[in-house]
Amino acid sequence: MARIAGVNIPTGKRVPIALTYIHGIGPAAANHIVETLKIDPTRRVNELSDDEVVSIREFIDGNLTVEGDLRREVQMNIKRMMDIGSYRGLRHRRNLPVRGQRTHTNARTRKGPAKAIAGKKK
Repeated sequence: MARIAGVNIPTGKRVPIALTYIHGIGPAAANHIVETLKIDPTRRVNELSDDEVVSIREFIDGNLTVEGDLRREVQMNIKRMMDIGSYRGLRHRRNLPVRGQRTHTNARTRKGPAKAIAGKKK
């Protein structure tokens, strides 16, 4: 099992697909990595040599922000917005949708289960 950026990537999958299991690497970034390192995108992870795995690991460490560092950076950005009191920060603080969605109906994922209102019958 190949371990890259602290994540065990699945061995039976194609290399670009397996790289997307790392937080911060999507399909486009995975394809860019494979093209840059000249690895055949149809090869499986278990077919890679140790040198190729090391080169992928070094490329990711040197050029991309992934996993723990990325999560920490995103959380710090959210905390900064909350501290300065921006509109987005207030929405985060109140646990409401941040990107302009309606909340009169819907938004149940963000707001939680509906709360009953007393005397609403009729």
